[in-house]
Order: sequence, then structure tokens, then C-alpha cells
Amino acid sequence: MGYGPHPAVHGLSGAVDHGDLLAIVGPNGSGKSTLLKGIVGSLTPMAGACEHVDGCRLAYLPQQADIDTTFPATVFDLVKLGLWPTRGLLGRITRTDRQAIGRALEAVGLGGFEKRTIDTLSGGQLQRALFARVLLQDADLILLDEPFNAIDTKTVDDLIGVIQRWHSEKRSVIAVMHDLDLVRDHFPNALLLSREPIAWGPTAEVLQAENLLKARRFNAAWDEDAPWCADHKHSHGQAA
Repeated sequence: MGYGPHPAVHGLSGAVDHGDLLAIVGPNGSGKSTLLKGIVGSLTPMAGACEHVDGCRLAYLPQQADIDTTFPATVFDLVKLGLWPTRGLLGRITRTDRQAIGRALEAVGLGGFEKRTIDTLSGGQLQRALFARVLLQDADLILLDEPFNAIDTKTVDDLIGVIQRWHSEKRSVIAVMHDLDLVRDHFPNALLLSREPIAWGPTAEVLQAENLLKARRFNAAWDEDAPWCADHKHSHGQAA
């Protein structure tokens, strides 16, 4: 997985179980967001394949930096985009759809915000609205890229509650995370990346000090001008 001739993620092989709650962690530039883009299908693997179970419904929440908040849209407009898999971008919004949007906003603490424009929202309020959009998609696999960057503690706590709800409903959640304390407290499994997998499994084992040190050293050693890397034989197929 990578860009142009430069792979960003090497030698990764494994599977995510149905209903898993997995955090992807690692140094900046270690390939975490690239991996999510490969899973969602916006990047094609340079070798191998990324496969989903037949009929799997997927929802993807990118980093806030990738979202244009100057676009003249309301919170309602933003959240209703979660209906596009069933309604299309120009499909008619029914009364039932409006009720579902209202319930999603209530679930993330934004009841009554439907008419607010997104450029008036704080970072935490915008993230709540984006989570409401994901809720509306009713997905089996949910991908979150740095969902808690630059938002307040109350919002983090509330949105962790939404993730735990998804987990209890046996949805699979994969989140790129930078706060290791949050990962230890709320994610049972973790994947530590540093351009290649360092460790994958139960969070307490993955986030041991020696693994974190190894990840930092690996990341510092990569040469962006290097040619194609030799084939790696890593396998982390701990899931069926």
C-alpha cells in the first residue's frame, strides 16, 4: 500500500474478526491513514489484496483536516449524507429519514442543531456531527481516522460511548489512534505499525515498551528515496 513507486505499508497480512474493536497506532508517517484508505478502497494495494466479507457495509470517517468546513451546509445536510448508500446524493428524504437523522443527532448530543451551519461548529461539535453521519450509515465495518484529535474531553468521552455501543452491536471498528492511554482503556486489540507491522494482538501485549521503542527506531530508519523494498514474509493472521 503506498503512493506512486513508494510503498507506505509493507508486509502486512491478517484479518479482523467480526465485531472486533481494533486501534491502529504508530509514529507519524508510519502508514496508519494509508492503511485505512486501502481498506476503504481509495488506494489499491501494490501487491496482494484487501478483501471484505460479501455484503459488508462500510463507513469511513476521515480526519477533520480533510473536510471543507467553509462549504455552506447545515448540520442536517452533513448528517443526511449518511443516507447516500440507500438514497443516493439527490434522493428524496422521507419523514422516516428525518426522524432517523434526529435520533442520530440526539445520540451524539447535538439535538436541535439541525439548522446550524457547519462553519459555526466547534471542533468537538463537528466531530459529533460526523459521528452522527456514521451512525446513519448502519455499517458493519466502521473506519475512523484520528477521531479524537483536537477535541475536548467531554466530547471524547461521549464519542467513546458511541464506539462502545457499536462494539456491543457486534460491528467491527478500526480506528487510527494517537492517544495510547485511550487505546489501553477502550480498545481490546491493537496493531502497531511503523511502515511494517511491529505487533498485532491484545493491546496490553502490543503496547509493551520494547515494541514502542522498536516502532520509533524503524520509523526513523526509513529512507524516502530508497528503491522498492525486498519482499517481506511477515504474517499476523491471528484472526479467522
